[in-house]
Amino acid sequence: MAFLRALLAEFVGTAFLLATVVGSGIMAKNLDASNVCILVLCVALATTGVLTALIFAFGSISTHFNPAVTLVTALRKEIAWKKAIPYIVVQCLGAIFGTILTNMMFDLPAAQISDTVRYGAGQWLGEAIATFGLIGIILGTVRNNAAAVPFAVSFYVGGAIFFTSSTCFANPAVTIGRVFTATPTGIDPLSVAPFVLTQIGAAIVACYFFGFLFAQPKAKVQASEIEALDRALKNSPDAEPVVG
Repeated sequence: MAFLRALLAEFVGTAFLLATVVGSGIMAKNLDASNVCILVLCVALATTGVLTALIFAFGSISTHFNPAVTLVTALRKEIAWKKAIPYIVVQCLGAIFGTILTNMMFDLPAAQISDTVRYGAGQWLGEAIATFGLIGIILGTVRNNAAAVPFAVSFYVGGAIFFTSSTCFANPAVTIGRVFTATPTGIDPLSVAPFVLTQIGAAIVACYFFGFLFAQPKAKVQASEIEALDRALKNSPDAEPVVG
């Protein structure tokens, strides 16, 4: 049952993430079709706000919303591969579903295919940097201040929408989902494979680089485990008082 709830959280969370990206792009275009800066700003601000809320809301269940994050989690043996695959599937389905609903919300055809070409070395480098940085922010913040993850991740994504040439997809599910909207935030189907491959490659490199960078000394890890066990025993309703 817990795994089912996690899959539902991944589906709904990823759907809302795509609705945010696509919907804010459509709204910005409707408000000021000639100003690209306003469009990018609207997408960045909306994504930052909604992603923060989503991570807080689903934090007790599951908040990957990104196959690259799930891949890294599996590589770090924090989730079994047999669970990682369903995660990735529902994330991609949620992304497509969220995009289609957003098209309908703005009275556009539900099924659209984007013709926005995002192709070239600069775009791929942008995706590599965006994804590499995202994984680093997640791993570093989890180690140093886990409570700050919703803010750190969301602020990074919002900022990376501006500082990367690709406007920070950094997410294979987002990349696939955005194929299905012929609006400013879409991506041409032929541009998807290089984006996704770049994201996956950058995520794997980041996994091992930041895994090394943020590694805890073995003695410290063992001490943390002992302290956690001690707290659990003290808080257990079945624990007996220590005498002596």
